[in-house]
Parts: sequence; structure tokens; C-alpha cells
Amino acid sequence: MAHPASSGQRRPSPLHRLLGLFSEVRPGEARTALLLTANLFLILVAYYIIKTVREPLVLATGGAELKTYASGAQAVLLMFVVPAYGWLAHRLPRNRLVMAITIFSLVCLGLFDVGARLGVPMLGFVFYVWVGIFSVTIIAQFWSFANDVYDEPSGKRLFPVVGVGATVGAVCGSYGASWLFGQGLTPTTLMHVAEVLLALHLLLYAWAFRRSEAQHPHQTKQDLLMGAVGGFELVLKRPYLRSIALLLILLNLVNTTGEYVLGASVLENAEVAYRTALGADPGLDHDTFTTSYIGAFYGGFFTWVNIAAVVMQAFLVSRLVKFAGLRGVLIALPLVALGGYALVAAGAGFAIFQFAKSAENATDYSVMGTARAMVWLPTTRAEKYKAKQAVDTFFVRFGDVLAAGVVFVGTTWAGLGIRGFAAANVVVALVWFGLSLRLAWRYNELVPSDASPVPAPVIKVDVA
Repeated sequence: MAHPASSGQRRPSPLHRLLGLFSEVRPGEARTALLLTANLFLILVAYYIIKTVREPLVLATGGAELKTYASGAQAVLLMFVVPAYGWLAHRLPRNRLVMAITIFSLVCLGLFDVGARLGVPMLGFVFYVWVGIFSVTIIAQFWSFANDVYDEPSGKRLFPVVGVGATVGAVCGSYGASWLFGQGLTPTTLMHVAEVLLALHLLLYAWAFRRSEAQHPHQTKQDLLMGAVGGFELVLKRPYLRSIALLLILLNLVNTTGEYVLGASVLENAEVAYRTALGADPGLDHDTFTTSYIGAFYGGFFTWVNIAAVVMQAFLVSRLVKFAGLRGVLIALPLVALGGYALVAAGAGFAIFQFAKSAENATDYSVMGTARAMVWLPTTRAEKYKAKQAVDTFFVRFGDVLAAGVVFVGTTWAGLGIRGFAAANVVVALVWFGLSLRLAWRYNELVPSDASPVPAPVIKVDVA
């Protein structure tokens, strides 16, 4: 664990003072924090480039219907990926495990590059499935390592700094991929760009390992092994981990259903805008106008969400953690979601819902992203790696599957409109809020009393 020197022992460096703008960074902590931030930045830039590449590949080799099947295949395959990861974690020390997974991802990307050049059938389908599994696995593994590097007090202070790498990386990655495609680069060329970024990510991991080993000179390879218990078993046998899993299921259920509500609202407004424009131009093509309207909306929507997420991550999250503890960052997103969907259920207009959904997504990417990392600080090494992989992959995707079921039932049998789906989200968000309070209470039971700045409430009902 990191045990930084006190401010009286070492004079703050310029780097320390720079990072201090975002959170409380003590002398001796800045280099490792910046190293992890840069590493997470590279992961997110590479991911958004790969994510952009997958769209033309899957559409060109199978059409839009294939994307739906690929999403379902991800959830099924994760039932096998999680035990396989646990099997490796049982046999490899932490450092070798992280390196092996990252190298395997690099090899897979190289094979897809070759397959695309050779015109392998159904490559887009396989690539789409792989990208979905790669993204959740590689990011969950990074946060597992970060939880292993920092103890609980240091992690609470420094995770908001490290999280800046994710929010900035998402913006740079999405913009960079769009710009590179605009310059005429092919999907296979962009794969090479992602390979270079992942190789740099691997080098930063090696550097981080050396710093961690220097801080713990008596730690042996045997100490870094994680036992034979699998990720699913670890989650199911411990109430605290079950609460984390259930919380993320509810989060994804609300968010994915909310994306449907937003999409349906955009379509309704596109129809209204088309009928209005048709009066001035009777020859206006419906499909062309609708496509342009939706594209323009989402382009602006994602831009403002990403900008808000970066600002919140840089200047709000650390202060929220400092003054409200884990409870503050856990309840922020359900409260934002609860307010937004309550307004829609009450009949608020599209402009208000657009603002509320932007706030929800920005809070998810920043405040909740940090909370999702913090909840693993008081867990064991095996839980940080194996159980976190199970939660951040299978259980998160299970939330998406539940949301698809809710949308199917709501549109096919229940006849729910936009306000009906929003009302359903209000109910789920209330349960999510209660579970967040319960999880914060359990977290404070696991850490020293002086580590939590705000006393946690005692909730009598166990919803886990």
C-alpha cells in the first residue's frame, strides 16, 4: 500500500501542486497518481478508437441486425470469461496476470487486423463481441490494480485524480477516432493506432509494477497469488459484494431504459420538426431529414455530456468525496436520475429531459465512475481482481439484458409510453438510492472509523 510522506518531510513539487488542483495529493504521491492517470487515459483513447472501428466492420459484414445478436452473445460469453479469468488469477501472480491479459488483447487486435485484410467472413460479428468483452475486462482490471496499489485513505483522495484519465481519454478518443476517419484512414489502420496505444499502456504497467515492488520490498510472488475461489463464488458468498453487484445491475437498468426514453423522445421531436419543415419545403425527404436531425442531436448531446463529465471529475468529485465520503458519491447518481425521470413522468418537456439526461450521464461518467472504484478499496486482493471482473462484466451486462426485457414488455404488452417508462425508472431509482445508502453503511463497517469523514446512516432493511 502507498504510505506517502507527510508535508513536513518533503517539499511539494510542481507536479504535486498541479495535481493538487484536482484533489489532495500529498508529497511523494504525485508520480504514481500521474502514472495511473496516464495509463487509464491510454486505455480509454484506445477503446474509443476500437469502438469506432467496430461499427463499419459489423455493419459491412452483417448489417444492423447482427449488432443486436452480438450484444446478446457478449452476455453469454461472459459467463465463461469470468471463470477463465479466475482460473488464470489462481495460477499467476498479480503482475503476470495483468500483463498476460493485456498482451492477449494486443494479440487479438493483431489477429483481427489480419482477418480484416483477408476478408474473413463474419469478422465484424466476432469483433463486435470481442470489443464489448475487452472494454469491460481491461478497465475493470486497471481499477483492480489501482485498488491494490492504494490503501483505503489514499484511494479516497487519489481516485478522483486518476479518474480524470478516463473522462479526458473518452473525449480525446472519440474525437480522435472521428478525426482519423475524416482523414481517410481505414479501419485496419486505426487498429494499428490502437495497438500502439495498448503497447504504451503495457509499458506504463511495467513501470507501475516496479514502483509498487519498490514500495513493498518484502512482498513475494506467493503473496500476489489469489487463491482458487472463483469470481462468481466470491460475489455470491459475501453480502457486501452482492450489494455492489445489485447496485450496478440497477444502475444499468435505469440508464439503459433511460437511453430508450431519450431515443423515443428524439424520434418524436424529429417527426415534429419534419412536419414543420415540410411546410417550407414540400419535397423534403423524410429519412434524410430524420437521420440528419438525430445525428445533429446526439453529436451535440455527447459533446456536452463529455465536457460536463471532465469538469465534474476534475473539480467536483474529490471535494464531494472529502466532505461527504463514499455515501456522497454513491447517492449522487440515483438522486440525479430520480429527479430527471420524475420530471418526465410528470409531463416535463423534451428540453428539460435533455438537460436532465445530460446531467445523469455526466454524473455517471465522473462521480459514479469514482464511486465504482472506491467500493473495492476495503476488499481482499482476490476480490479486487476476481470478484470485480465478475461484477464489472457479467452483472453489468445483466443489467442491460434486464433493461431490454423491460423495454420489450413495456412496448409489447404493457403499452407504456415515454411517461410510463420514466415512471418505472423512478421506482427503480428509489430502490437504487436505498441500496446506495446500505452499501455506504457496509463500507464504513469495513474501514477504520476515522477513515470516513461522514458518519453513515444505519438502514434497518437489508435490500441486498
